[in-house]
Formats: sequence, C-alpha cells, structure tokens
Amino acid sequence: MISKYFTIEDLTRSATAKRLGIDNRAKVEHQKALAALANNVLDKLYDHFNRNINITSGYRSEALNNAIKGSSLTSQHCKGEAADITGVGSVKNAEIFNYIKDNLDFDQLIWEHGNVYEPDWVHVSFKPLNRRQILVAYKDGKTTKYKTYK
Repeated sequence: MISKYFTIEDLTRSATAKRLGIDNRAKVEHQKALAALANNVLDKLYDHFNRNINITSGYRSEALNNAIKGSSLTSQHCKGEAADITGVGSVKNAEIFNYIKDNLDFDQLIWEHGNVYEPDWVHVSFKPLNRRQILVAYKDGKTTKYKTYK
C-alpha cells in the first residue's frame, strides 16, 4: 500500500495498456508522486465520499499517453502527479470537484467537459508546490481547450 486505501497497481491499472500490451509500470520517482497524490487527495476523497469514487486514470507511461492521445508528455499523469475521478452511485462528479476545490490542497483541478451542471470527470493533481489552478476543459471542434474556472 502506498496510502491508506491505494496500491501502486490501483493507480497504474489501465485496460488500454493491457489490451495493447503496453508496459505501464511506474518508475520510483513516479511512485513517490503517486503516493503523495493518494495520501493528500485520493484517500481524503475516499473517506469523505464513503469510497464512492472511481479512479479512471492515474499514472500513464509515455507509450500509454501516446496511445490514448493524451496531452503532451508534460501531462501530470506521466509524472505520477494526477488522477481522473468519477463518482459512483449517488456521488456526482460536481460534488467531487467542489469538495476538492473547497477542502483539499491540489496543484490543478479541472472540470472536464460535460456541461455547467456536471463534468464528465474530474482531473486533480498534487505536487510539492501546488498552484491551486482551477480550469474548465471544453471542446472547440476536435480540440480540447481550457479556460479559468469562475
């Protein structure tokens, strides 16, 4: 266990990597970053929402990030600093977003797509010096763009 609830396997698991035969093992520096993310953000979400959250994406190797057409290698997923989260059962993604925004330390928090009431998922990252940057991701044609959350 790297935190109260999570293992490295939980945060590196990828159906896409498995299907495509991609090695998605995290290096030691990525494991340390994942442990910080889990201890400072994910465990607290798990406790607050009675485990009713799902980590849909955590660490992504370069090969996996390329395969899913993720953002560039500056992506915090590739550094082990980020996770994408959805609610389970009655827990709404907007609730997760607002709880993080109002109660937790984070580097970047993104309302990912969706509409003004509910994101499709929530992206959160954590690193030693956090910016507390809050963004909204939206599509402009086929391109994902970002604007500051208000």
